[in-house]
Amino acid sequence: MKTITTLVAFFIIAIASAQALDQDLESLIKSERKAGARHLKHVTNENTTNYDIKYHRLEWTVNPASSPAAISGNVTTYWTANEPMNTITFDMASNLNVADVVQRETSLTYTHTGDELVITLPVTQNTSVLDSLTISYSGNPQSSGFGSFEQSTHDGFPILWTLSEPYGAMGWWPCKQDLNDKIDAIDIFVTHPASYSGQQYKTAANGLLVSEEISGTNKTTHWHHEYPIPAYLIAIAVTNYEVYHDYAYQGTDSEFPITNYVYPEDLSYAQISTPVTVDVMELYGNLFEMYPYAAEKYGHAQFGWGGGMEHTTMTFLGGFSRGLIAHELAHQWFGDKVTCGSWEDIWLNEGFATYLEALSREHLDGDEAFKTWRNDANSYITSSPDGSVFCTDTTSVGRIFNGRLSYRKGAMVLHMLRYKLGDTDFFQSIKNYLADPELAFGYAVTDNLQEHLEAQSGLDLDEYFADWFIGEGYPSYQIHWNQVGSTLEVKINQSQSHTSVSYYEMPVPIKVTGTGGETVWLRLENTFDGQLFTENIDFTINQVQFDPDHQLISNYNSVTIGNTEISIAAVQPIPNPVHQPVTITTVNGIKLQKLALFNALGQKILEQDATQPIIDFAKINKGIVILQILTDKGAVYKTLIVE
Repeated sequence: MKTITTLVAFFIIAIASAQALDQDLESLIKSERKAGARHLKHVTNENTTNYDIKYHRLEWTVNPASSPAAISGNVTTYWTANEPMNTITFDMASNLNVADVVQRETSLTYTHTGDELVITLPVTQNTSVLDSLTISYSGNPQSSGFGSFEQSTHDGFPILWTLSEPYGAMGWWPCKQDLNDKIDAIDIFVTHPASYSGQQYKTAANGLLVSEEISGTNKTTHWHHEYPIPAYLIAIAVTNYEVYHDYAYQGTDSEFPITNYVYPEDLSYAQISTPVTVDVMELYGNLFEMYPYAAEKYGHAQFGWGGGMEHTTMTFLGGFSRGLIAHELAHQWFGDKVTCGSWEDIWLNEGFATYLEALSREHLDGDEAFKTWRNDANSYITSSPDGSVFCTDTTSVGRIFNGRLSYRKGAMVLHMLRYKLGDTDFFQSIKNYLADPELAFGYAVTDNLQEHLEAQSGLDLDEYFADWFIGEGYPSYQIHWNQVGSTLEVKINQSQSHTSVSYYEMPVPIKVTGTGGETVWLRLENTFDGQLFTENIDFTINQVQFDPDHQLISNYNSVTIGNTEISIAAVQPIPNPVHQPVTITTVNGIKLQKLALFNALGQKILEQDATQPIIDFAKINKGIVILQILTDKGAVYKTLIVE
């Protein structure tokens, strides 16, 4: 039997994979990294855990044309005590100025040190007792340039917007910054000049529009939101918006508006682009559950950077591409309804949103588009040998919003769970997760998701999450196969790109193709190195492929027929280490076709055809390289050290 060595997805070039990353998602990630840059040193404030916020009345006065950017207003908070308390603490940036704190017409004493506002209560508030107070304040919020409070222009017209994820809310209003409490309901009142240069200002925000009232030269817009919401998802945007509606579930009892606030100069473009929101929303509803905020609205507000931010019921968008719309809409389920309970678990927001954007490709564009997405995602994920989906440094916004790990690897970890569990159990698990009364409109951590996946499937997923969620890096598979009669033998070996995982356990997809075009798919439950599988195959095998549909995170994989006619022995010996020109020659009549060199990252650094069989290693940078030798019988690979 002739033996042919082939390599399946052996070298993924990091530069190419970066280019393959969607431009929308790339812009989104870059923007989100910057969104809270000023507050990198924020840590969990244990002083805000002793109370539960029930309601905020948020009254703000702003002017998009003011210089410098400024805000003033009143924040009224209703809360219940989780324990007897004599003080109440809010997160509030030090550059904001408190004018007064009032409770039942009595001014309270307070201290405002650093980014913490501590208010002394007149009497001890007992557990479960409801109380309220109002903080009056003003100041010039400091913005990183992408949030938390930004003023700029579009087409020469002023615009103001906020973006608070992850640590920016306290930069422009007194709040509870951490992921430990959702506000049950809010009213937002934004007062601003009624117009600028003859054009009317409009305010976009969370919830339902209650009123727009003009008094003199000012205008006050009132929005009401009656779903639990964390501080970082509350937002406002003010400019000369044009407003129009798309409608989801049109013609049914469930019909509701998708309200779009867009720049006048982009109205035509937006009106062509946003109707796809209806298709994507109905897709997500069919896969998971109906849009969670259907009793209010969904909407888009255009704002001043290239990404998007999933403010509850009112996403802020820098553009209107389908991918960006699909990603941000997905957050209304994953991130808004169920919010990560720790920035360590940001993948529960971003991994899900990225995967749902991919699901929109699967269902709207077809299987090949989805397959291409998986291949591109895998290339990007494996462009570096390390990195965990679990966010190991929540003081770094760049690490929280890491596109390779929190977004793409998180999404592929979900896809591999789908492959491992099967569609029925996977999608039902996610439905159960969203419907869990302990999580719905609350917070979740990864353990909560794992519990639902295990309960539905009956599987123990501790090893899976240890390998793929906590563990860093990715596996490389070496598949060795041989056919004897009607028996196919498959041996699986694996190496790991990072020492944090001793072995990545996962069902391995194998495609077997016969000489007559027959096809069989195998799913091999691989749990240890050197594992041998035997399968009955009643046709002559022409080819065995490892994961040709890119179901798994992996790279540098090889498939080898069991005999060794074409192997490194078919090439004249090559010195190793090497530091001089070497002529590559073959033996036994095997014809050389092409040569290539790859560095340790899988980047191609040299390629030449058989007319140039000499490689001058003196011109190659020192280090480990992989030599690829293509012949008329297959491919040979040799790892060399260049000195």
